Amino acid sequence: MAQPRMMTAMVTPYNEDLSVNYAKAAELAEYLCDNGSEGLVVCGTTGESPVLSDEEKLKLYQTVQDRVGERVPVWAGTGCNDTAAVVELSQAAAKTGVAGIMVVAPYYNKPTQEGLYQHFRKVAESVTLPVMLYNVPGRTSSNLLPETIARLSEVENITAVKEASGSMDQVSQLLSLIPERIKVYSGDDSLTLPLMALGAHGVVSIASHVIGLAMTEMITAFVAGEVGKASRLHRELFPMFKGLFVTTNPIPVKAALNIMGHDMGGYRLPLTPPTESEQAFLRQLLERYHLI
Repeated sequence: MAQPRMMTAMVTPYNEDLSVNYAKAAELAEYLCDNGSEGLVVCGTTGESPVLSDEEKLKLYQTVQDRVGERVPVWAGTGCNDTAAVVELSQAAAKTGVAGIMVVAPYYNKPTQEGLYQHFRKVAESVTLPVMLYNVPGRTSSNLLPETIARLSEVENITAVKEASGSMDQVSQLLSLIPERIKVYSGDDSLTLPLMALGAHGVVSIASHVIGLAMTEMITAFVAGEVGKASRLHRELFPMFKGLFVTTNPIPVKAALNIMGHDMGGYRLPLTPPTESEQAFLRQLLERYHLI
């Protein structure tokens, strides 16, 4: 399979009792593939990974892989803040047949750059699967710096970076330091086009749950050299990109899917449903884009 440009970080559907709804997860995966997603990430932060057990994660990887793995690459989110636990889950994930693993920088521990280097190196060397590094300082309190990623680029199966630092300068520096074989993905929908202008490959998206085809159109236009068209589409989609962060992700996108009739269920604590005003805002946003 070609390296996808538009990947979706899937939400995790729940039943009424907040058990994982695996049938809905398979259904959602198929829906996303039919609506622009060229790859899926299962059990990332958008999938509420911190409140899922390893058993639930492994069953979700397997469920999505079985349903759409022949259509698109399925990547398993296996990261947490315990290196040994990440190694164990990553090795188990490999047995489900997924195409790769995405590993977030360890949160709360606040490791040094050397600690981050050792963490990612140990995880990558424990599997043969491709590895995507995930830098999201706003959630982890640690910033995986370009120089550290450059050191990690010596590890053959580290093939991608999801970059959500929000810093254009940091991404510019990163792209100047790493080999072309390592693909950089935007971790922020609103920065997809700006980062692609710097040389990023694509996006690991949240908004693609609801506007996947439009996002694919924007990315395709840019790659084809139709920069004006891509810029126009970016501006048209920008309110949705920002609106889906009216409160903590994945609360808004899950609520939006529910409003659209996809029945993704509720949230496990400590996440809580959107307020009435947030729900009303999301409904208006979906109406603006003719999605309901």
